[in-house]
Amino acid sequence: MSEINVKAQSIILFCKQLKLPTFCDYENVIRQLDSGMGYEDFLLELLKIESEQRLENNQKRRIKAAKFPYIKTLDEFETKCLKHVKEAYLYELVGCDYIDKHQNIVMIGNPGTGKTHLAISLGLKACTNGYKVSFYTAATLATELVEASDYKHLTKLEKKLSNADLLILDELSYLSFNRHQSDLLFKVISDRSEKGSIIITTNLEFAKWTELFDNPTMVAALVDRVTFRSHVLNMNGESYRRNGPSET
Repeated sequence: MSEINVKAQSIILFCKQLKLPTFCDYENVIRQLDSGMGYEDFLLELLKIESEQRLENNQKRRIKAAKFPYIKTLDEFETKCLKHVKEAYLYELVGCDYIDKHQNIVMIGNPGTGKTHLAISLGLKACTNGYKVSFYTAATLATELVEASDYKHLTKLEKKLSNADLLILDELSYLSFNRHQSDLLFKVISDRSEKGSIIITTNLEFAKWTELFDNPTMVAALVDRVTFRSHVLNMNGESYRRNGPSET
């Protein structure tokens, strides 16, 4: 093996040990440098590429961990269909300031107006901005909470949920919850009050949430916690379902 190959293999080995995989592409970086650039420029370019790659990888990990059912962006959202929400207001939410302030977003509207699409796009933007996001349908979360309670690992699931900067609770509309499910969901939402943000999508106005939960007395407290320091979006309007996954 030639001396050059030995050096190249040693560089690859050190890159793996130091977890600097992009440094292995140093030859390509050298070829792209201008002739007047020196060692510092070369090192700076390597570090820049490594930083950008780590940022991209972290974003991908956060998006995967969020468990979105599919990927939707705000650019794909037909904001003109919303009669009660201004486009500028949506783009203000994209800045994720509401997450820093531990505020909530509640989207209320009839089926097909893009609530799930918008919730996913805001969650996706939060991931790219460095926030930890968890996406659940209300029914799925209720089921997982009950199973966790039955198998004695409820504390672990609650800790996971509390660690998320943004919890998305989709489709709080279709299924009613028994007393046990209601209590567990209430605790998750209550524990996040002023500590973390929630996005909730629902077809029902607040007065009808008594149709969902087995404990009517709890509904008032639940609505109070959800709407405190929150953005309530009236998304009633014409359905604009398109090809692909259904959008609520």
